[in-house]
Amino acid sequence: MRNIILFIILIPLLSTSQANKKLPQFVNLKTYDDSFSYDIRYATSNNFLNQPIYDCAKCLLLPEAAEALAKANNYFCDLGYQIKIFDCYRPLSAQKKMWEIYPNPRYVANPYTKKSVHNRGAAVDLTLVNLETEKEINMGTSYDFFGKEAHQDNYKLPKDVLTNRKLLREVLEKFGFHIIRTEWWHYDFGKAYSYPVYDIEFSCP
Repeated sequence: MRNIILFIILIPLLSTSQANKKLPQFVNLKTYDDSFSYDIRYATSNNFLNQPIYDCAKCLLLPEAAEALAKANNYFCDLGYQIKIFDCYRPLSAQKKMWEIYPNPRYVANPYTKKSVHNRGAAVDLTLVNLETEKEINMGTSYDFFGKEAHQDNYKLPKDVLTNRKLLREVLEKFGFHIIRTEWWHYDFGKAYSYPVYDIEFSCP
């Protein structure tokens, strides 16, 4: 009887980083649509970490999220406002730095459990600017204010703050974005946590 030799082909598992590089590329929002305003805080020291954690200021998003956000911004522009961007895609490594400094899951997503929708390129932190005055409208707190005053379900706020938050929420929800309870500035897009996590650093000039 002829001997049968079995060859076992071992297929190495891709690391998370390697696997992510095979996934669809992000869209640079500034290249996709130049009608936004920007203040990418984590590329500066003007944030709750008091240090930059991005090498450069970019807003990268999944293509479908970028498209929806551009449509929302066009809608706001017709109303006399413009979206100002604070943060978009955030590498998982940056999420870990945040967690080391402020390990509070009410405000910073745990990078070792569910992680953040920012790590998926499907979340955006933003506010609105009045096109006539070129100033941010009153949302009641500053960006990254960790307290009940920033919560979406806090209605013990001045009438103009509640009106402004309502405007932001209703328009963004019209284009597929969803709130989180504790941050008026944070919006998840579409399938949110079902998108894959990325840990690819920014490509800077």
